[in-house]
Amino acid sequence: MRKFHQLLAACALGTVTLPGSALAAEHAKEPTGKELAFNNKKGNCLACHAMPTVPDAASAGMYGPPLIAMSARFPDKAKLRAQIWDATVANPSTAMIPFGKHGVLTEAEIDKVTDFVYGL
Repeated sequence: MRKFHQLLAACALGTVTLPGSALAAEHAKEPTGKELAFNNKKGNCLACHAMPTVPDAASAGMYGPPLIAMSARFPDKAKLRAQIWDATVANPSTAMIPFGKHGVLTEAEIDKVTDFVYGL
């Protein structure tokens, strides 16, 4: 009976995940910066930006500037991150979504997207 109570308490605290469960699979793999950038429910960079150097970046993104030579355009990586966080700071009339300010992406996700885009 004691084992049952321990199991019940662990389940109530959310500390037990069964192998193969959807919850375990969800937490097992964190998305990469590229996956976040391509995900239409997260970064969705391809909706507005072309990525000519990425072969699988199929997009009609012609609204924003192409994401190419980003380390040359943003020698200070922190400025690129700030642009992704809230582009309205540098350009109040921008159409770019403030991904961090509006909570679309977490801090860690913005770091991953920044690393990916910076490498383009």
